Amino acid sequence: MAYEIRLKTKYKEEVVPAMQARFSYKNVMQIPVLTKICINQGVGAAVSDKKLIDAAVSEMSTITGQKSVPTMSRKAISNFKLREKMPIGVRVTLRDVKMYEFLDRLISVSLPRVRDFKGINPKGFDGRGNYTLGVTEQIIFPEINIDKVGKISGMDITFVTTAKTDEEAMALLQELGLPFKTTNK
Repeated sequence: MAYEIRLKTKYKEEVVPAMQARFSYKNVMQIPVLTKICINQGVGAAVSDKKLIDAAVSEMSTITGQKSVPTMSRKAISNFKLREKMPIGVRVTLRDVKMYEFLDRLISVSLPRVRDFKGINPKGFDGRGNYTLGVTEQIIFPEINIDKVGKISGMDITFVTTAKTDEEAMALLQELGLPFKTTNK
C-alpha cells in the first residue's frame, strides 16, 4: 500500500463534497484547489551580519523539508547600507506532497503552540482568493531547537488557491482545517 497524505485524502473525500454543496458548482473542476504555499522570511539584519542568512536558510529548510533560497535585494539603498544583489531574506515554495504535509503540521502542531492563540486573522485575503498569514516567531515549529536559535524572527506564509473570490478561498481553507477567528457581530 502506498503512503497517502492525510490532508490530500481529506480534500478528496470531505472538502470536495462540502464545497460542491455550499457553492453548487456544476463541475468538479470548478472547485478551488490549494496550488502552493509560499513561505517568506525577511532578514533585514543580514546587511551587517552574513551568518544570519545561512542560519535562516537552514531553519527554513528544516521547517519545510525543502531547500530554501536566499532572496536578493533589487536595488541599492545607501541609508540602509544595502547594495544591489545582497541577500536580505529567505523564501521557499511548497507544492503537492510537501505542501500538504507542511499544512498538516502547521494546523495540528505549530499553530496550537502560539501563545494565547484564538485563531488566525480572517483579514489576510488579497481579493483574488489567496491568503497570507503572518507568524511572529519561528520557534512555534517543533523542528526548531530553541537553544540553537540565534535570533527570533517571523515569516509570512501565503496560501495560493484557484478560488475566484475570497469567500470561496476562506471556505476552502476552513474545510482543510485552518482555524479562523470567529467575529462576533
